[in-house]
Amino acid sequence: MGIFGIFSKEKKDHLDKGLTKTKTSVFSKISRAIAGKSKVDDEVLDNLEEILITSDVGVDTTLKIIERIEKRVSKDKYLGTSELNRILKEEIENLLEENHSSDIRIDFDGGDYPYVIMVVGVNGVGKTTTIGKLAYQFKTLGKKVYLGAADTFRAAAIDQLVVWSERVDVPIVKQKMGSDPASVAYDTLKSAIANKADIVIIDTAGRLHNKINLMNELTKIKNVMKKLIPEAPHEVLLVLDGSTGQNAFEQAKQFTKATEVSSLALTKLDGTAKGGVVIGISDQFKIPVKYIGIGEQMEDLQIFNKKEFVDSLFS
Repeated sequence: MGIFGIFSKEKKDHLDKGLTKTKTSVFSKISRAIAGKSKVDDEVLDNLEEILITSDVGVDTTLKIIERIEKRVSKDKYLGTSELNRILKEEIENLLEENHSSDIRIDFDGGDYPYVIMVVGVNGVGKTTTIGKLAYQFKTLGKKVYLGAADTFRAAAIDQLVVWSERVDVPIVKQKMGSDPASVAYDTLKSAIANKADIVIIDTAGRLHNKINLMNELTKIKNVMKKLIPEAPHEVLLVLDGSTGQNAFEQAKQFTKATEVSSLALTKLDGTAKGGVVIGISDQFKIPVKYIGIGEQMEDLQIFNKKEFVDSLFS
């Protein structure tokens, strides 16, 4: 069972709805590409390559998928275009399986300390909203959650997190704008330990214009947290805006250079036809996609289930 329970029909309906724009865009293009064709030939594969690239799957990942389909065409000698969707689905599923995007399981129990998640990402990607939704879902599971407002670079970031803490009704530790982020993280963990919290979520600033400063700041936050909890942070979650397509790739590249990222959340997939970015980022960075954002409701941040995701794209 995943940490937010089994994949229910209601969740599947939300996923289908959230991926509608990508599904409609990709499959209308594939339908046009194979119109009047009876078998998968070079022209069909060339068209499919273009469709996947324009759906922000990414060039390298697209070439991998096309190469796999070419092998199957060569092996089976004859493949009808009616089978193309099935083959494409199978190859994408296989790729996600290889890229460690297995269903996420976390054991929050059994330790003396809370489980610490450090959240990174640039402003505007939905970082604060993701933290708020995570806090809500963990609290719904009966977990005691603490938030730490360590993005002290912007007053708005602190204010937004305070709003979410009030909305979800979980404690938040904050200081004034311009305070030392590591100090906020330390105080958050200290308070969470004293109050026997299960989970701590630490927000951080995401200023990419000066990567060295970002790297130093994140390293300092980690080191300070380790003084209280040696294993902290247990997870570094990078939040990316799925609707930005290739820009999300670039952000992932920058953040993985600045710090050790252990999981990914891709947001705003409901508002874009660029849902293919999930496949490409998973393939290129070999970091598990853990959450996807497919709407504005609290429940619309979902654990990424690779099988359900691909099924939804091809249904």
